[in-house]
Amino acid sequence: MAGNAGFISTRFEGTDGVSLESAKWAQVLWDFQYRSFWYAGYNDRSPECSRCIPEAHFLHPENVWINERIWGATRRTPLVTERIRAMAGYLCKTIYSFVEEFNLDVLIIQNALAIPMHIPLGVAITQFLAETQMPAIAHHHDFYWERSRFSVNTVAEYLEMAFPPRIPNLQHVVINAAAQEELSWRKGVSSVIIPNVFDFENPPPPPDAYASDVRAELNLTPDDIVILQPTRVVPRKGIEHAIKLVQQLKDPRCKLVVSHKAGDEGMDYRNMLSDMAEESGVDMRFVETRVGDTRVLDAEGRKIFTLWDLYPHADLVTYPSLYEGFGNAFLEAIYFRKPVLINRYAIFARDMEPKGFRGPVMDGMLSKSNVKEVQRILHDPEYRRELVDHNYAVALRYYSYAVLRHQLHTQITNIRGLET
Repeated sequence: MAGNAGFISTRFEGTDGVSLESAKWAQVLWDFQYRSFWYAGYNDRSPECSRCIPEAHFLHPENVWINERIWGATRRTPLVTERIRAMAGYLCKTIYSFVEEFNLDVLIIQNALAIPMHIPLGVAITQFLAETQMPAIAHHHDFYWERSRFSVNTVAEYLEMAFPPRIPNLQHVVINAAAQEELSWRKGVSSVIIPNVFDFENPPPPPDAYASDVRAELNLTPDDIVILQPTRVVPRKGIEHAIKLVQQLKDPRCKLVVSHKAGDEGMDYRNMLSDMAEESGVDMRFVETRVGDTRVLDAEGRKIFTLWDLYPHADLVTYPSLYEGFGNAFLEAIYFRKPVLINRYAIFARDMEPKGFRGPVMDGMLSKSNVKEVQRILHDPEYRRELVDHNYAVALRYYSYAVLRHQLHTQITNIRGLET
């Protein structure tokens, strides 16, 4: 079993979920002697194995122009239709060139047929697959019907046709059971669930010299209890619950460290959290200026750490999200053998909790029993060790590369019509 696989998306860059999971798929495909090649509007892959088509990026000016006229509106002009078709036609030709140049055997579409950030690209991929019948897998991370901002639009026929399409040579992969049911109900197509994974077969190494002084660099003392919130600062992350937890722990050594920035949803939520922490007497640290995708020195010569540099120094991870499509931060914490306070959001309750994970679980609100369990975790080393080791074993069984390896082998075999 060997061949060439072509990954297609609007971008492959940094630490966004689609890019990270795509890299994991490529790593596992290499075990099958599959070489991976990359097509995107922006990517940080080697030019030797990738093609960057600027028009395929969702922030390309032409696509921005189109998006401004199709979302939140109820009527589409002929000019918008003409430009969608023109861009889709051009992108389809570039996909033909990509496939021919790298002699590809299978395409793996990463979210570009699920979330309609780039209508012309989705149409182009659908056209290419319909014309060529090339074997393909569509890896869907989140669908347009899960986002309210796509509910009012002027492109219903394109959404029906291409997000995702019904094509015999296209296999569909989703990351949770709810998405599988919705896809079947809305589109009448079957899919398989392949969850996000981590390399649990190979535990993370201890902090190296670069990351050994994370606490000192972030003005934390060795005696501080570091409670890490490893997410962006957006309302659905429920960070106010982490503040309430620290407040109720009533231990001045507890420091709430928030790793990421506010993102593109404005500063109102962050400002509210800052006010809440101050009023509650909680020492909350926003450290986004010291955390990045790669290790570098900033303009002042200070170290920039990655999120994975922070995990080993955490005593507890908080993940009180109201909604998640999956929940990579939960698995990351388990990978680093850290206890996690998590909210019972829908996907966790349905797909992950039944696997047997242990730890403090909120049910929409922080309870006294949650606080009591956190206190036990922080002050009972034996209980803490038993907890994190148990969770690691569960994740190894259900969310390891071995799971992905088996699933991908099955998918590639099915789509190419090969014998196992």
